[in-house]
Amino acid sequence: MPSQALKSRRKKINEISKVGETSNFQIKLEQELEKLKKKSNFGHELKVVWLPSYDSKLLGEVKNGTIYIYERNEDEAIETLRHEFVDYMISQAIEPYKDIVNKFIQLLNEETYKKKESVVEALLKLFDVGDEE
Repeated sequence: MPSQALKSRRKKINEISKVGETSNFQIKLEQELEKLKKKSNFGHELKVVWLPSYDSKLLGEVKNGTIYIYERNEDEAIETLRHEFVDYMISQAIEPYKDIVNKFIQLLNEETYKKKESVVEALLKLFDVGDEE
């Protein structure tokens, strides 16, 4: 039966080899992202980070110019990278429309608030009239 020291050493070696595998796959993801950028001539500002996770509800996401891949399976992680890249491209294309809609909603909210305040003031005047009689 192996000693505790030997078990500990084996565990460390196993962890180091996993780190090596992770960094090798990180490089593979970075190479895939570079291919996508080159083929599409788009997304040159993007980076990719592989954070394999058992408990993430997402397979991947783009935040602050970085594509985060949570998928643990390497083949599926590549597919997730491609999916997130295309999703980012589409999101960039519709961004101006989203900005316009948000500005319109903001303007509509301001106008609605002004009208509501006007109605409140008119109703308060009605209450004042009743007190004078």
